[in-house]
Amino acid sequence: MIDTGLRDKVVLVTGANNPHGIGAAVARAFATQRAKVFLHYLRDKRPTQGCASTASPGEAFYRTQQTKDAQEVLKSIGDIGGEAHAWEADLSDVRATRTLFDEAERAVGSVSVLVNNAAHWEGDTFLPTGADLPNRLHELWTERPNQISAQSFERIFNINTRAPVLLMAEFARRHIERRAARGCIVNVSTDGAHCFPSEISYGASKFALESYTRSAAKELGPSGIAVNAVSLGPVQTGWITPELEREILPTIPLGKIGTPEDVADVIVFLASDQALWVTGQTICIGGGHRM
Repeated sequence: MIDTGLRDKVVLVTGANNPHGIGAAVARAFATQRAKVFLHYLRDKRPTQGCASTASPGEAFYRTQQTKDAQEVLKSIGDIGGEAHAWEADLSDVRATRTLFDEAERAVGSVSVLVNNAAHWEGDTFLPTGADLPNRLHELWTERPNQISAQSFERIFNINTRAPVLLMAEFARRHIERRAARGCIVNVSTDGAHCFPSEISYGASKFALESYTRSAAKELGPSGIAVNAVSLGPVQTGWITPELEREILPTIPLGKIGTPEDVADVIVFLASDQALWVTGQTICIGGGHRM
């Protein structure tokens, strides 16, 4: 059996309240390695009225999962004998950065692994509101993208770029101050980061995060901190309808939609002793989607 070296390490995972989501799967995967997990989350308070169904994958189902607290995820970790705690915070508030680490240290100890998974999504475009869009997804969702504005830019970049960057800096400061031997940061990106029509700020925010990942790897490597990103293809976290799945599958050479567990396995690998010499990389997890 491979020893990942993760037993009793403290792992901080952001955006982990959706029981079907990537953050939850990552938390459970680390718990199976006997790591101590601290979950961050923020309940989505946007209304789901006008969405078709909350019983099967699609917009309403996904949004309903996002409105939950972290109790289901904590229970699922407890059921496998893991240790986990959770704290709710709005990462668009820069004051939350330091408090999040304080809460984690109070509950389970100093953080050795940071997984920046939390993200804000909304469509926006350079086209005037109401114009025809190049992305088929928006024909299947109630909320269609508007033309980019200062407000939409800030909402997306504050969570998807600024928050993880500040969390990385706080992680590094504490790691260096306590003279820890090894640390690991994994940032979650999208394989649409290089170009994402009708989701332009979401894609650009992730592209910026990939650049920060490489700079952090260069600067923090001498302190023993490895920094990598994972670039995700279509992952079923509750948002992919059967109709959309049929459209996506032909674009994936391995012929299946990804699962949160597929992503979690790679993230655990990057934090494990098996990846001691891996840093500054953006690893695509998408079955060959957008190679």
